[in-house]
Amino acid sequence: MKRVEQSPGVPVKNPTLSFWMVPLTPIPHDLSAGLPDYADVVVIGSGITGTSFAYTALAQDSALEIDVLCMNGGHVNPPSYHDYSELKEKHGEKDTRAMFAFRHAHLEELKRVALAEGILSESQYRETEHVDVFTSEDAFATAKADLAKWRADMPSQASHVNLHERDEAIQTFHLSDQVVGCISNSGGAIHPYRFVTSVLERLLARHPDRFKVYAHTPCTSISVANEGEDDVYMVHTSRGIIRTRHVVHATNGWSAHLLPGLIAKIVPTRAAMSTQRPGSLLHRTTLSGLRSFVFYRGGAGYDYLKQLPVGEHESMFGGGWTMAVDEAGVPDMGISEDSLVNHAGQSYLSGALPQYFGLDNWGADAQPQDVTIENAPKETQWFLGRTKAQWSGILGVSVDMLPWVGRLPNEVSGRSFPKQKRISATDKVTAGAKEAHTSAPGEWIAAGYTGDGMVHAWMSGKALAYMLLGKEDQISGWFPEMIRMTEKRWKKASIEELFAKPLTGSWSDENVIRLYATLLLLPPTATDLFVPCLMYVSYDC
Repeated sequence: MKRVEQSPGVPVKNPTLSFWMVPLTPIPHDLSAGLPDYADVVVIGSGITGTSFAYTALAQDSALEIDVLCMNGGHVNPPSYHDYSELKEKHGEKDTRAMFAFRHAHLEELKRVALAEGILSESQYRETEHVDVFTSEDAFATAKADLAKWRADMPSQASHVNLHERDEAIQTFHLSDQVVGCISNSGGAIHPYRFVTSVLERLLARHPDRFKVYAHTPCTSISVANEGEDDVYMVHTSRGIIRTRHVVHATNGWSAHLLPGLIAKIVPTRAAMSTQRPGSLLHRTTLSGLRSFVFYRGGAGYDYLKQLPVGEHESMFGGGWTMAVDEAGVPDMGISEDSLVNHAGQSYLSGALPQYFGLDNWGADAQPQDVTIENAPKETQWFLGRTKAQWSGILGVSVDMLPWVGRLPNEVSGRSFPKQKRISATDKVTAGAKEAHTSAPGEWIAAGYTGDGMVHAWMSGKALAYMLLGKEDQISGWFPEMIRMTEKRWKKASIEELFAKPLTGSWSDENVIRLYATLLLLPPTATDLFVPCLMYVSYDC
């Protein structure tokens, strides 16, 4: 809690090198150039969310002047049956259906953008067969029960989901004999870095005077200028100040740095990722670039795997932080320092894959290929064994497990709204330019994806663009209201709710009832032996 209640600060200057970012994409920027005095919108963060916002906003209103500040220099597999019952209980069937449609829309939306921009090949977008793998009988039983409930309410959406009992699962997907069953469905995959940078390149070429990306320019603070009737936000950066009517926060795990009201609401959490050369047998029989996996061992958390379609056909394998330690990932919660890796988590990832698939199915470790990488960072040096690369990344974990999208209330930002007044033409970067029309000045956010950014971030950024432009009617048919940023939701969201999930994640209602019934039948002295068990489950009871 001491870590959680601190500001995450800004991203470190020396993060661990992500395999995704090699080779680097040369996004045009000039570190020597000064910042503009004014922009209609300043976007803080240049990832999927910030890119989606800019892409959508400029398509709707080419008169906008948008500056993007870069603070640091995917499975596309929408969750379906996993949280259906919980969301339905909390938000009702109608809103839950909207949330599921929102997640699934990412599959077609990312493909649509890749096709429209001519980046289908470089972004590596592809449809996949996705497989949930269970090694815990209890976890598989729970999953089957959740799937049955979802199928009953949404049969058409569930028609593509297949259930595989133990023997069929092991034989079909070449898994180890520890596996008790699988659930498969259609999904997708994409190279997130190549996709985002390719879109940014095209936006810069398409809007050279109105869209700018300022790399290595962290925002240090935000204030409201007192300029009489022309009140604006003052975005303070390491390179100067930009005046603007709108600030878009797209920094996910670092959101609370500029928004103190989000401390203990969106919690930075360090996660582990690795790139591994697949076993010689596994590559030929199981992966082939068109299949992805999520592995559930019971309790909280999971590991995830997909294979690249090019190069050494590397396996991108992540997770570990909830599996390798007894505290279900708590040691990495509240940590925004990604210049180091979690030793236990990365050690776990390095050895887990042959165990999931079985040593007989894995085969011999692949021999490294001699591949020269052009435009690679100087520090690039891949390992020569099974594990090729390891790095950390910072998740933005939402304490109510849902993203936050929309206008920020004053109570969250700690700042008042500037007065709504049209900025004069002399304040424009280009004098005499056409006026951009937006909603009332304010701060906006799309963040808190809790590790599922690939099925939340792009559509969240898109929705935020329509909100800022005053076009709420354009999202009424597809935006799930349960993820809207509201003061009521903000006040209700509690870190205790998040901590309760891993504590009770592996306990079904039947197991809890059975435990208490057993204790009631034991002599009073015998219950002393079960105090740890009672502490473990009593919060939810």
